[in-house]
Order: sequence, then structure tokens, then C-alpha cells
Amino acid sequence: MPVTAPTIASLPRRRLLGASTLALLGAPAIAMAAPAPTPDGWQGVTLPRALQRDLVSTITGQHYRIFVSIPAGPAPASGHPVLFALDGNASFPTLAVMARTVGRRSGATGHTPPLVVGIGYVGDQDYHLARGRDYTPASGEPGDQTAKTGGADLFLDFIERELRPLVASLAPVDPARQALYGHSFGGLCTLHALFTRPAMFQTYLAASPSIWYGERVVLSGLPEFEKKLAALPVRPGLMLAAGELEQPVANGQPLDARQTVAAKRRMIDEARALAEQLQAAKTLARIEFHLLANENHGSATFPAMARGLEFFVA
Repeated sequence: MPVTAPTIASLPRRRLLGASTLALLGAPAIAMAAPAPTPDGWQGVTLPRALQRDLVSTITGQHYRIFVSIPAGPAPASGHPVLFALDGNASFPTLAVMARTVGRRSGATGHTPPLVVGIGYVGDQDYHLARGRDYTPASGEPGDQTAKTGGADLFLDFIERELRPLVASLAPVDPARQALYGHSFGGLCTLHALFTRPAMFQTYLAASPSIWYGERVVLSGLPEFEKKLAALPVRPGLMLAAGELEQPVANGQPLDARQTVAAKRRMIDEARALAEQLQAAKTLARIEFHLLANENHGSATFPAMARGLEFFVA
């Protein structure tokens, strides 16, 4: 991957991927084959070329639902690029459709569609508890001692040692073109992976990252991060994004309880400051920051997926 001068972009929402913005958040498990129609003719929805499998990690002890979408047609000589997406129950359907759109337009754009892997959870467990444990770095918070938080390193071990070989058994993959996408706590985990394991992926996509978590503990990895980068033959790229409505604008009016929390977390300021800091240090191959117009913390994930996929396949 060529090393280019870092830039920061603040862009409004675009629709370059067309159908990729389908509202599939919170979609149910995706069936591999359509069930029999009901008496009135309705039947379950299927996603073409999508597979799912439930497994229990021997590393984390967690139950996962893994979703995979393999591009149509033969793999490139180097294998398919791979995009791993956290919160896979919600993110996978949208990203799979986006990737298919990239594939349909590859003749015109020259972009190679990625194989998409969604890392989700089985419905019989507490989803918020499971992701809270997997996506947060150890911080000294009380939850670390009760195994309710602080499990990000074990979770990354699971991806590296258990999930990657499983995905590689399904289709040829390119080990030199892999990305990690995460939103909110998932964006926090993505940054933790970048700072502590910069060689694990070549592209890191952090949407609305919860940098505030644990007194900004994720940023404690920055000093060692620069040393680790020096040993890499090719440095990774990073895309950061935040919704325009995630942080209240000071207008002299009193804030309600929700706005007070959002003001303290400084979602926009923290993400932008990190992008500017990394740009000034010239530590990464590429860096972009996107301020997503008219988006709040929940809705920002959709345009962030589109911007992230564009960043990855470019």
C-alpha cells in the first residue's frame, strides 16, 4: 500500500454507494436458505451469498454469531480483502450490501469488493453486557475485576487466533488487506487494536469512538504505539468519524441530563483532536476525519460505514 501524506477531511453525508444505506440496523439472524412460505405467502428474508455460524470461543468464553459475505466471482490472485465488523448483528447486513455494490461497480472504479465478516452475538445472552466486556480495554474500573469490562485484548486474541483461520477456510483471503470497523464501544476497541496491535490490520475504521471511556485509557497506548509503528514495513491507515449532533453546541441554554453526559464525553472534539494529533506526528499512511452532517450517535454508524468502506477499498 503506498504511503501518502496524511489529510483530514470534514465531509457531509454522501450516497456514493447507493443502496448501501438500507436501514437494516438490528436485523435478525440471516437465513442461509429461505424457509417455506406461510399460508398467506409471506416468507423470511434472505441475504444472497451470506453465511452464519454460532461458536463458543475457547479464549473469551463468549458465544458469538459469525456472519460472512463472500464476493461473487473468482478471488483476486492475492485473495479477497477482508473487512471485520464489530456489532455484527446490526452492521453486517448493511456492510454486506455495500460490498456487493462495490463489486457491481468494480469495472468502472477498479475497486475490489471485500469479504465481510460480522462478529455478533447469539440472542440468548445479554448483548450489552457481552459487547461491554469484549470492546473495552482494561482501565482499572471496578468492572475489570468482575470480568464485566476490560476484555478487549482477549477479544482481539479471539479474532486473530480463532476467527481468522475459520474465515480463511471458507475462501482465499489477502492477509495484507484487512480492516476492522467499530462504532461507539466498537470504535473504542478499534482504536485500542490500532494502538496496541498496529500490524493486526492494515486499515482501522473507528466511528464515534468512546475515547472518554475509563478516563481516556485508550490514549495511554499512544507512546508505545509510535515505537511499534517504527518496526512495520507498511504503516496502517485510520478513518475516524463522528456525528454532528453527538456533542451539544454551547448556546447559553441549560443542558438536560442527556446533553450534560454528551457534553462531558466530547465525542466530536476527542475524535477530531486525535486525528489532528496523529496527522501532526505523521505516524500513519493515511488518516481521515469525517464530521457527519445531521447525524446523532446512533445514526452516525450508517454514513460512517459508507465512508469507511470507501476508505478501505480506495
